[in-house]
Amino acid sequence: MAGTALGDEAGTARAEAVLSRLQLLVTRKLDGLLQGDYAGLLPGPGSEAGESREYRPGDDVRRMDWPVTARTTLPHVRRTVADRELETWMAIDLSASLDFGTALHLKRDLVLAAATAMAHLTVRGGNRIGAVVGTGSGAASKKRRRSAEPPPATPVVRLPARPGRKEAQGLLRAIAGTQIRPGRTDLGALIDMLNRPPRRRGVAVVISDFMAPVDGWSRPVRKLGVRHDVLAIEVVDPRELELPDVGVLTLADPETGELHEVQTSDAKLRHRYAEAAAEQRGAIAGALRAAGAAHLRLRTDTDWLLDIVRFVAAQRHARTRGTTR
Repeated sequence: MAGTALGDEAGTARAEAVLSRLQLLVTRKLDGLLQGDYAGLLPGPGSEAGESREYRPGDDVRRMDWPVTARTTLPHVRRTVADRELETWMAIDLSASLDFGTALHLKRDLVLAAATAMAHLTVRGGNRIGAVVGTGSGAASKKRRRSAEPPPATPVVRLPARPGRKEAQGLLRAIAGTQIRPGRTDLGALIDMLNRPPRRRGVAVVISDFMAPVDGWSRPVRKLGVRHDVLAIEVVDPRELELPDVGVLTLADPETGELHEVQTSDAKLRHRYAEAAAEQRGAIAGALRAAGAAHLRLRTDTDWLLDIVRFVAAQRHARTRGTTR
């Protein structure tokens, strides 16, 4: 018991240290993207109607102001004002598969980094941010699976949406301190929790490695996209995409505890593995694209902060193209 307590304390201390470093990095790098008019997490022109102005080449014709156009005999477009008091909810997958990493970071650290960046980009002007966190089923061992005892329900931590930076920091600390349990989170059920209870239009962020079967979560993501702007952040380790040539490699499934010995010197096996991984990632990207979700992939072997900066800048450019603020 004492050893477990010490382990929990060490894990909490590490999470706090990682979070402090992430908040400093995110603040320094992302503040430059927030200069000027506020445009929300997924920067764009907003949906509240504003004043009209004359049409200019390149303007979005869907914003044509027909009454003014008819009255003045000159084409006009309706300017929009950024939505205020945005509500953002994050579905954060902390399955056992996220407690893994073979490069610069653990996948769990990238999940926390993504949540930190989203909180920093969101919490301004009275905006609220909340989260639901899935932590596995606790039913990983082969012994339990073979027994008649049914697996326990997936533990979910719900963190209510509140405004303010202090509250957002408390939310991030709660996420950082969440213990990963054995087993796999039901990602589809976790995403569905963002639809209950029904909320006004806002931003929904799903952070996961999306290793669960696509059929289990694709429909909830599509349903989420009907009402909200959806951002999917996929966390990937390079060893999930290809195997290195290191001879016999013993692999442990973090979600089931099963051990597998793999002969990585077999070039055909490595090729089949890479093909299967590429097919899996392609299916994930296709499902997210079909749901209309923005898709950001973060890798444990690259500069995740630069990837986020590039993504936010690209989103801002794409969503404000053809509009003048």
